[in-house]
Amino acid sequence: MSEKMDEDALKALKIAFTYMPKAIEVTQYEYGDRYQAVLAHIETVREILLLNDVDPEEVYGEVDPDNTPNSCY
Repeated sequence: MSEKMDEDALKALKIAFTYMPKAIEVTQYEYGDRYQAVLAHIETVREILLLNDVDPEEVYGEVDPDNTPNSCY
């Protein structure tokens, strides 16, 4: 994918990403046999964010700064 997403689509992806579980929270116990598919979906979204010059770890603070803890570094 060589083209960047338009701003509205990228904003929508960022919002959706904030509601996705974090990869560390996805276990076979919680998600059953589909846990690997969930992990793959999370990784796909992370890759698209990175291709659009967005750090996935910074998305939470950008989308909902009032409910995101401050960084400790």
